[in-house]
Amino acid sequence: MHRKTRTTLAIFAAAAVTGPLLTFTAATSAVAVDGTVATQADFNGDGIGDVATSASAAYVGGKADAGQMVIAYGVKDTGPTATKRSVISQNTSGVPGSAETGDRFGYDNAYADFDGDGYDDLAVGAYGEDLGTDKDAGMLTILWGSAAGITGAGSVQIADPADSSHDLWGRRLAAGDFDGDGKQDLAVGTDHSKVYVLKGGITKGGAYGSRQTLQAPIRTDAAPADLTAGNVNGDAATDLVVSGYEADSDQGWNANFLLLGGGSGLNASAYQKLRPGVITGIGDIDGDHFGDIVTGASWDAVEDGMTMPYAVKGGKVWITYGSAPGAGAVQGITQDTAGVPGTGETNDAFGYELDLGNVNGDAYLDLVIGAAGENIGSATDTGDVVVLYGTADGITGAGAQSFHQDTVGVPGSNEKYDLFGRDVKLDDVTGDGRADVVVGSGENDGDGSITFLPSDGSRITATGSRALSPSALGVSTSGTPLLGANFAD
Repeated sequence: MHRKTRTTLAIFAAAAVTGPLLTFTAATSAVAVDGTVATQADFNGDGIGDVATSASAAYVGGKADAGQMVIAYGVKDTGPTATKRSVISQNTSGVPGSAETGDRFGYDNAYADFDGDGYDDLAVGAYGEDLGTDKDAGMLTILWGSAAGITGAGSVQIADPADSSHDLWGRRLAAGDFDGDGKQDLAVGTDHSKVYVLKGGITKGGAYGSRQTLQAPIRTDAAPADLTAGNVNGDAATDLVVSGYEADSDQGWNANFLLLGGGSGLNASAYQKLRPGVITGIGDIDGDHFGDIVTGASWDAVEDGMTMPYAVKGGKVWITYGSAPGAGAVQGITQDTAGVPGTGETNDAFGYELDLGNVNGDAYLDLVIGAAGENIGSATDTGDVVVLYGTADGITGAGAQSFHQDTVGVPGSNEKYDLFGRDVKLDDVTGDGRADVVVGSGENDGDGSITFLPSDGSRITATGSRALSPSALGVSTSGTPLLGANFAD
């Protein structure tokens, strides 16, 4: 297996845009916002949040890196368990195609009710899909939600409209209503700087209303590192944040660009430039009914001899507060910010992942941050997660919490290269109206694991927590399946 070292972990975000070959891949982390309510997936319509996560390097039918999606359904009061689940691959009945070596089914994914039937659906990218002689053409599959959840029945594929070679179609995905018509659209990134938006919903037959092609404001010889959807300016249309190399930089510097939605869709020409960071979330932190943009710049101030703009030792999270014109005031948070647990150290990767949700039921969204490169004792890159709480003044360090696998009550123990916090979610998976934390890790040399940490109504607690392993969820541990590396947003 290919273990992520401290060096590769630290430079991941700067390198992610160059290609999909890293063993541990950070996930898109988007939260749409409507007032102060962060959306969450509900694939079976029971009113409890569900968590979909990739195992994109899993063996399927003996094929290495074929990939799977695992849906762990929320359960009233107890949260997700290993028994109430769906495991979907291209060998699942009803799913088009077949599992093949290197397909990487599930590498990126996004949820929305694309067909308007009241159940959330799941868009799944398989960037390594070969089509005829076109290697790594990529493929996009829509898995439909139902009263039984995600089953694979009736799934459809949507092919690359550009149909050029080595496109990696479906490598980046984000869902939202970008033109405000009440139907859920899907933004799709490939291995070049264009972003395609499938508008007007998606039917059970795989048809969509129209397609918008955007030239993303990034280098034309590079691909988007991330796509994040959410409502920043409070109008009827969802906005999109595109992360990637700056068009005017040959140094590999990352930047984020806000594209506002509107009646005609996304506007790529009047973009707003944001602070750096690959992993992004959008939600109303301060209760003003505008979505705030949170970005994780998990790298250090100096990488490979280059001084990285706006970066600090150990990583930094930027919050750009939303307003009617779009991007507003900016706040930076590090492990050296007052009240935030820990201390900024080289390669901590603070901001490697993040998500927004409402832990305590007040008027403000809260923030969970993964620091996958955190060393604790002698456990190199064991990782931890930090929970910060929203207020009318935004995110502060007051009442902040930190969890790792040696925290009392948390399953497991701190070991080298666990990467606890390589992905995180804040969703209500117990049905009590409060967001719980779900953590992905690189447990057991890349097999991966999902850890559930519940809300007690006011704070996150380890009481009642549990870990779900690949074997328990029905995922093969041949190779390195990377379970929990990418939660759907």
